[in-house]
Amino acid sequence: MLLLKVCGMSDEKNISDLIKIQPDFIGLIFHEKSPRNVTKIIDVNCPENINLTGVFVEESENFIMKKVSEYNLMAIQLHGYESPKFCKKMQEKGLIIIKAFNIHEAFDFKNTEPYEGLCDYFLFDAFGKKAGGNGTTFKWEMLNDYKGSTPFFLSGGIDDSMGKSIKKNKHPQFIGADINSKFESAYAYKNIKKVKQFSDELRG
Repeated sequence: MLLLKVCGMSDEKNISDLIKIQPDFIGLIFHEKSPRNVTKIIDVNCPENINLTGVFVEESENFIMKKVSEYNLMAIQLHGYESPKFCKKMQEKGLIIIKAFNIHEAFDFKNTEPYEGLCDYFLFDAFGKKAGGNGTTFKWEMLNDYKGSTPFFLSGGIDDSMGKSIKKNKHPQFIGADINSKFESAYAYKNIKKVKQFSDELRG
């Protein structure tokens, strides 16, 4: 069954409602430039089968580990130009590592090769002005150029009408979808009905 990652959460009640859908990953963004930046402690009882994930853009080890401790994070998503060495260091701390890559026409999937074995998942997002959450898609046929062994999430501009089409992706390393801005009624606040519909289509 495909995995579902819901990113850009910050409201406790909204997260509690989302947990009922049982996504595999729930993302909290810790990036000052993001309108979804989490600035307060979120008190949510997240089940062990849901990986609470911190999203970081070129932050220090100390900053990341502080958030891991404060929010009881099980996974981290690195969405900048973090080095393979840095990913390995974080992985050795027992965290699930998701390394994001922004895909554009000139992107060479050979750029992912140094990260093989040092990350649990890759996340292929659309290139845009912001590190993530741009609400745009990239040409999914480009994924055919990815020959690596690390499983990946598809991200970037996914909306609630795309569940069935995404499910048809037969790439051997395609593991699931990451959704965010197209499911929001406001920044960092998700329309749970839309998420559930998408989840049922993707994972049903």
